[in-house]
Amino acid sequence: MIQNKYKILLVEDEANIRNLVATMLDTAGYQTILAESCSIAKALFTSYLPDLVILDLGLPDMDGMDLLDFVRKDSLTPIIVLSARTNESDKISALDRGANDYITKPFGSGELLARVRAALRNNRFSADEGKLPGGRFTHKELVIDYDARQVFINEEEIKLTQTEYNILALLSENCGKMMTYASIIKAIWGSCVQEGSIKKLQVNMANIRKKLGDKPGEANYIANELGVGYRLNT
Repeated sequence: MIQNKYKILLVEDEANIRNLVATMLDTAGYQTILAESCSIAKALFTSYLPDLVILDLGLPDMDGMDLLDFVRKDSLTPIIVLSARTNESDKISALDRGANDYITKPFGSGELLARVRAALRNNRFSADEGKLPGGRFTHKELVIDYDARQVFINEEEIKLTQTEYNILALLSENCGKMMTYASIIKAIWGSCVQEGSIKKLQVNMANIRKKLGDKPGEANYIANELGVGYRLNT
């Protein structure tokens, strides 16, 4: 098989999970670099400059959050956390500190590979000046014209309020990434999470999803992880 150009640093101390995920990635054509501790991962990240990091948080030498902070200090390399920690607080903390996605164990191989593809797409997208502000964002039937601040579905303009547009534009600029409530609230209203601010965001988001034609239980434009945040699906 011709190797995919993407290098993925897999940081996992449990040998059975590390070997399972490595086999999945190798079979999908990725070049996998393995680390079983945070210190080894830091050295390999510096040496190989991978295109993506898959990170377990429960590492033997230090918490995986330390590696997340290490990578984010100088790099926007996508990071997918793959952890047994299921508390919302852990997910929110990892996402707010720069993780692009968070998957809990146990996980399905199809889901993991889909999240990997989405994270890599999002990283390419963020470097594509034609889809950033000053251009247009296009996904399926959705088109956002940043210059005109207009949104279209199937070439028909969707009327959004100024706040609704700002939220949708923010999600599009981070397409594929789970955005926490706190990160959206800070970007849109310039404030920290306060009483009523999450409810205000939820009301605006419900209006946006309704106008985009999103329906409960279907593959929609915007995914909501209750208690965590929102993601514009890729």
